[in-house]
Amino acid sequence: MSVRRRIAVVTGSRADYGLLRGILTRLKAADDVALSVIACGMHLVPRFGETWRAIEADGFQIAAKVDLALADDRAETVARGTGIGVTGFAEVLPKLAPDILVVLGDRYEVLAAAVAATLLNIPIAHIHGGEITAGAFDDAIRHAITKMACLHFVAAEPYRRRVIQMGEQPDLVFNVGAPGLDFAAVAPRLSRADLFASLGISGPERFLLVTLHPTTAQPEADAANLAATLGALAEVEDRSIIFTGVNADPGYRAIDDAISAFVAARPGRAHLFASLGSERYWAALRLADAVVGNSSSGILEAPAVGVPSINIGDRQKGRLRAASIIDCPADSAAVLASLQRIFDGRFQPDPGVDPPYGRGGASEAIAGTLREIDLRSAFPKHFHDLVPSKEPSGTAV
Repeated sequence: MSVRRRIAVVTGSRADYGLLRGILTRLKAADDVALSVIACGMHLVPRFGETWRAIEADGFQIAAKVDLALADDRAETVARGTGIGVTGFAEVLPKLAPDILVVLGDRYEVLAAAVAATLLNIPIAHIHGGEITAGAFDDAIRHAITKMACLHFVAAEPYRRRVIQMGEQPDLVFNVGAPGLDFAAVAPRLSRADLFASLGISGPERFLLVTLHPTTAQPEADAANLAATLGALAEVEDRSIIFTGVNADPGYRAIDDAISAFVAARPGRAHLFASLGSERYWAALRLADAVVGNSSSGILEAPAVGVPSINIGDRQKGRLRAASIIDCPADSAAVLASLQRIFDGRFQPDPGVDPPYGRGGASEAIAGTLREIDLRSAFPKHFHDLVPSKEPSGTAV
């Protein structure tokens, strides 16, 4: 019997777990893979729904948990928590001894895992590198992880070129599309009545799906984004409003408290959920009149099911855009006007234009490459110069 490849996958929140789920399913089913799932960050925090339970409910055994001690939303707590995370991963990874560690995205929990793996000489595979989100400190984290990883799965060709520009080997950078789109084809399709019954809510059947996160690179923008979003939504009285929970980033409490107050003042019409779970989120995404806020879901997933998005502020600035996205400044009148365009049917992007992040298939491609690639060709890393270096290889004596 051949030796099984030990693959560890890190997930830090409901958001990245939804993107990783298809990959995990395929790796778990593979006879030649020994899969370890490591849960950390928001998954372990009661305020965010202890979503590690959803991982186990899906049939994935959690091999280890790394608690970052995220007691509040201060920047100091997040910075300290990242260091605690490095320590936690430094304890966990040697016990699991993976042949490769898989990480996705750009959050500080993932950075902690990547730092520990780098110092432990464990190869890293990174998903969703090469992107730009100028309004969040995630931008710097994403590029830092790219430089620690030896294997790269990107969501679009411009991102592949950018990763290669950063010195990564072209034959180890794979444009596979966005793995989160794979679940669109298999997620249950619910009626509005069934979705509302599942969520335990009532109210107008037409609804908006809203997610607002801190703009970590520009924290001064959070108040304006929040005021613009809630100010516009306050004027929408003929639709239900479903909010999903805020990321555990610095400044999240003010956003969470304001949304909670907004919901409390509109019983029966506005609703807040720490996590909908992947299946209910995709069901809600398909049925929503629009996605509103500044989450990457409005940029990546919503266009894949033909739902328009109103992207508020600069948090997602720099990402490729589908034609179904309306970019709005932090101004309630502008947000409300954009909503009205959607409600009136005046905003009708061409459905024949392919979204920039593909139409599925990434999970299969990623899982297959993780299983089959010769890691000796990828690790240790070698810097790839776009133009051959003219530096002398040595000094003649």
